[in-house]
Amino acid sequence: MKILYIFPHPDDESFGPAAAIWNQIQQGNEVYLLTLTKGGATKVRFQYQYSIEQMGNVRYAEMQQVAQVLQLANLTVLDLPDSGLKELDPRLIEQAVEQHMALIQPHIVVTYPVHGISGFHDHLVTHAVVKRVFVTMQDRGCNYLKRLAFFTLSEETANANQGIHRLQGSKPDEIDCITPLSAADNEKMNEALNCYQTYTTVITDSIKKSGVFTHACFEIFKEQHQPPLTALTHKLS
Repeated sequence: MKILYIFPHPDDESFGPAAAIWNQIQQGNEVYLLTLTKGGATKVRFQYQYSIEQMGNVRYAEMQQVAQVLQLANLTVLDLPDSGLKELDPRLIEQAVEQHMALIQPHIVVTYPVHGISGFHDHLVTHAVVKRVFVTMQDRGCNYLKRLAFFTLSEETANANQGIHRLQGSKPDEIDCITPLSAADNEKMNEALNCYQTYTTVITDSIKKSGVFTHACFEIFKEQHQPPLTALTHKLS
């Protein structure tokens, strides 16, 4: 199946579901990634004395390495304003997302949950935009769209975070898919993270480098699965 991940920033796919992405690819799925910004507005740019444009170009190059590491079927990076999605007319973002979804024709779309895990407004805007585009396209008869999922953390994992982020997790009854992850999946996640050389300090301090993740959690829009599925492709025709 085709699985399309949509996130606002470079490294969202690696700090988040890279291990699950690798797992899905090993199961024979095609995984695509759409990133809405180049991430140039990060405060890390001051460490390198880069402009927003320069930082964005560096992070774009790092993402190309991630695409190779994860063996993505396709990586597309837009140049919408990093940390500025809330100031845009949402219809402009929706149009860009819809065009890409129509091009890829994914069976499953994955983005952030409503709380955005970190609560950052770019994450929240991305959730709202992707959800609206998904249901609109379904209403228009885009039958290839089978499932909308949200990569998330369990409350236990979020509360155990000893890194630099304040994280929010989903309640047990909100989690519809728990994918077991192997040591090889975690190794691939760390390999993807290591592509972001400009983020070495952030990554080293992060929960994502502090231990092995035994599973990845997803909410599934307008579906309830208890016990949770073990793969996002399960129970799809």
